[in-house]
Parts: sequence; structure tokens; C-alpha cells
Amino acid sequence: MNDSNHKSSRPLDGIRVIECGVWHAGPGASAILGDLGAEVIKVESLTGDPERFHAGFGPLGTMTNGRTDWNMMFEFSNRNKAGISVDTNSVEGRKLLHRLVEKADFFVTNIRAATKSKGGIDYEALSRVNPKIIHVNVSGFGPDGPMKDIGAFDPTGQAVSGMMFLCGNEEPTLLQQLVLDQMTAITVSHAMLAALVARDRQGIGQEVHVSLYSSALWLMHHNLLASSMLQKGIMFRWNRMHNTALRSSFKCQDGKWIMSANHPEQKYWPVFCEAIERTDLLQDTRFLTKESRETNLVELMGLLDQVLVKKPRKEWLEIFQRLGLNFAPVNDLMDVVKDPQALINGYIVDFDHPTLGKIRIPGYPASFSANEAGTGSAAPDLGQHTDRVLSDYGYSTKEIEKLRAEKTIR
Repeated sequence: MNDSNHKSSRPLDGIRVIECGVWHAGPGASAILGDLGAEVIKVESLTGDPERFHAGFGPLGTMTNGRTDWNMMFEFSNRNKAGISVDTNSVEGRKLLHRLVEKADFFVTNIRAATKSKGGIDYEALSRVNPKIIHVNVSGFGPDGPMKDIGAFDPTGQAVSGMMFLCGNEEPTLLQQLVLDQMTAITVSHAMLAALVARDRQGIGQEVHVSLYSSALWLMHHNLLASSMLQKGIMFRWNRMHNTALRSSFKCQDGKWIMSANHPEQKYWPVFCEAIERTDLLQDTRFLTKESRETNLVELMGLLDQVLVKKPRKEWLEIFQRLGLNFAPVNDLMDVVKDPQALINGYIVDFDHPTLGKIRIPGYPASFSANEAGTGSAAPDLGQHTDRVLSDYGYSTKEIEKLRAEKTIR
């Protein structure tokens, strides 16, 4: 890992993002730009982003420390941000927001189109305030078409896109947790950086649209390409008895699992038989070819399970890696949090959180030789930075007190 002590800047230092968004798909993109050093100002209503209060889904309890206005999911969506609380429906609140936009590079929102237009935060209105603004819109299903005005959350986006059949189960299965929301946030951040380059090279601001639907289809590019080319839905059934022997998982002596992915199989089958000391399988007529091994897969997996369960996972991994075979441990999430490979590369990092104390969180997934990146600050309390931000924008103490008295800010 590069020595971060010699990195004094972040790639997006000096870039400013104004965000009027709720939940994750839009705000998550701003958080990613914050990882890269952008200044992000989150503009919340006087009552706050609903994700603060209603983020416990299914069996996962995300509220903590007795607080009712903060939870782990809000943290996930809103790290690296300065938080201000403004009534943007009021005349003075709208003036305040426009003042922020005048000096911004991005405006990010996932509010529905009709509400944006009514509130004067659509592209047409804000481009008059700042012609070079990059106005970023996140929706459920896109800006046009019969579903354009329908909102969406991660599960409904997965449903429409076909993602719920990726697991190959007979019943549609939701990919947990917030996979599509995070994919959308990544897609939005990608589009934002592209628009920033276009503005710097071409001198133009513009409107950008990204949806949960578009992000899901982009993620499944290969699946959709294959379905289109073959003219049938591609649904791979993942089951140890529905795959090839060298693209499967095995349970070891210590109860831990390993995963194999060795291609092309004909090349690695003899090496694998040598590694497990079962070269007799190379002469077994049932297993001579990839096709015959697939035909007799249940018998083959039964034999291999009897072999692999004789040694602990660590020992098998050492043997396979020494012979150039591609095997990896099947980790659970707590394994990953403690994984030396993730820690050494900064994929998991230590973070001193003001509410949770010392925790480990994902680091930024790319490293830079001349810059640093990653979480710089925890998600803000509601209105935590209102006075500081307004002061930075030239508001006097008297003006701030007046706005508060008028209930324009919290």
C-alpha cells in the first residue's frame, strides 16, 4: 500500500456538490465524490431525510445507541457531508439554495420531476442561476416513458430489471443488502465525473439522468447481451450439482468452505487431480472429458467431497496455490472485516466514528500514487453545519439568526 503520509490532497479537492436528496441512490453518489475530496453540502428539510428515521428493513436492525434520528444506513449514504437544514419551499429558503448553487459544480437530487419543477430546483431554473452547473437527477425508471413518474426503491428496481432471477431460484430472490441502490450510486458518480470532464474541456454545464433501472441493466450487461443473442432468458441455476467440478465450492475438514474457478477446465483437471492425490480419476471413463464430468456430476462431486473434507481449508489452499490452481476461501462478512488482504490494501480501514467509536469500514476501492481517498467524516446530525456553511457563503450572524427566527433554517 502506498504511504498516505506523502499524500496531501484528494482528486476532487475544490469541487463543490449541493445535494437535495433522500435515501441512498442519489445521496450515495455524493458520498462517493466526498470520498474523493469534493465538498458536499447536504440540504435537508426542517424535518430531515426520512432515511434518518426509517432505515430498518427486514431482520437487520440499523438504529443504535438509543438514537431515533440516526442509523447505520443514513451513515452509509451521507458520510463526508456538511449538513444544513432549510425550508426550501419558502421564498427565503429558495433564495438561500440558489445562493449555494451559484458557487457549485454539481447539484444532485432524486426528488421527483413534478416536485423539482414546483420547487424551482429543476435544471431549467438552476441553470439560470449557474449556467455551468451539472444538474444530476436520479430516478426509479428514467426521465421518459410510462413509468417516468413512478418512484422506486432497491427491491422494485431489482424486480423490473430481472435481477431477482440472477440467483437461479424458481422464486424471484432479492439480492441483499441494497445492492442496486449502491450500484446506482456508483453509476451516478461515474456519470458526474464524466460530465465534469466534459465541462472542463467543452465549457458546458448539462443535465444528467441516471435511474435504478438503467444501473441494474448496465450491471447485467453480459446477462442481457447473452439473452438477446440467444433469444432466451439466461437464468443460471447456482447449485453445487448444477455446475462444473472446477467451478464449485467444497467443504473442508474444519467446516470452512473454499471456492474453485479454474478455466479452461480441461487444462486444470489433471492438475487438480494431482493436487488432491486422485490421479486415478484421470483414467475413469466417467470423467475423461468436461462433458462426461458434467453428465456424471453428482457421482463426481460425491467423490470429491469425500477427499476435500479430509484436510482443513488453510492446508488445501496452500496446496492449490502452490500448483497454480485458482481457489479462494469463502468468507463471511466478519471474515472480510478482519481479512489481512483487505486491510493491507486499504479495502477495509479503521475509522473513529463519533457515535460508534472505533470501527472498520470499506476504504475507497482504488488507490492513487499522488492522492488519497476515502471517508473523511461521519454523516452529519440534522442541521449540524447550517451556521458554518451560511457563514462561509457570506451570511452575517444577524442574517442567520433572522432566518432561524423565521423558521427558514433549523
